[in-house]
Amino acid sequence: MPLPVYDPATYPAQLAGKLAHFEQTFASLGVTNTVAHASTPLHYRLRAEFRIWHDGDRLDYAMFDPEAPKVPIALDTFPPAAESICTLMPRLRDRLAVSPTLRRSLFQADFLATLSGDMLVTLIYHRTLDEAWEAAAREMAAELGIMIIGRSRGQKRVLDRDWVLEEFELNGRQLRYKQVEGSFTQPNGGVNRQMLGWACQQAAGIGGNLVELYCGNGNFTIALAPLFDKVLATEVSKSSVHAAQFNLEANKVENVAIARMSSEEFSNALSGREEFTRLKDIDLAPFRHATLFVDPPRSGLDAVTLELARGFDRILYISCNQQTLLENVTALQDTHQIAASAVFDQFPYTHHLECGLLLTRR
Repeated sequence: MPLPVYDPATYPAQLAGKLAHFEQTFASLGVTNTVAHASTPLHYRLRAEFRIWHDGDRLDYAMFDPEAPKVPIALDTFPPAAESICTLMPRLRDRLAVSPTLRRSLFQADFLATLSGDMLVTLIYHRTLDEAWEAAAREMAAELGIMIIGRSRGQKRVLDRDWVLEEFELNGRQLRYKQVEGSFTQPNGGVNRQMLGWACQQAAGIGGNLVELYCGNGNFTIALAPLFDKVLATEVSKSSVHAAQFNLEANKVENVAIARMSSEEFSNALSGREEFTRLKDIDLAPFRHATLFVDPPRSGLDAVTLELARGFDRILYISCNQQTLLENVTALQDTHQIAASAVFDQFPYTHHLECGLLLTRR
């Protein structure tokens, strides 16, 4: 597939085509009146990664067309990237170009921005980074007003911190999120806010308790927690669990317990098949008749977690893969039906589409 063309004039038609494909795919399951949440047509990505191409004394950001993978496409800017990234790109490139210490063996630059103005740049090298590199990098970071991490094989040099702090308003609350470099975060900040708003809308008035699997850094957890009495969230990534715990404290959310375990482990614990010391201080009984929220990886829910899901009256399911979502929901058709559906266009100009379904017991 060649690199996409980023033309705002074509975006509405592209989104309409994605929505039509989604409704056609799920028509047999009763999906109708799906709500489509559009992205801004440009400057929507808060993450961007570029190869650094050396041509004599010149440095360029480069991407590669899959149809010609050895031919670099030099970039001065990148229309999908947040405006803050686009503004920084030429300034950073030009500053790197005049520093032999910073440019030598540099082969990649990764940008992580936030809606609220934080910026972290990771510079990746084919050499060991020494004190001279750190001194030069600190000087550049101060000049550009950014945070910098240096990486090489087996090495990570953090000059300030390896995370950004995202802040935005949602339903009258000011939410704060620690987002760690190298860990998963939602790439499209504007659409992420729409996803959180839709999830809160579906959960409003349900009450009771919430079980959340694959909670990550607490992106949905923080937004949904005030709508429930108690929340039990699980996540397997250690760095994401630490970020989620930071975010709970930063947002003064006190009704959430987080367990570091896989969805399959938690399924076995809740069903009583296994006991885990990680859950020894948590009473699982109140969560056996709760609402279930899942935002799994592209592989969807495994067989054990699907069986667990059958026991919940309501399931909120966010998916980045329509095929595994279709398979999972089809497997639940004997116990649950689709009560609401939405799509969220995290990646304009591509075939990718985030989907949301509310399932209720038949």
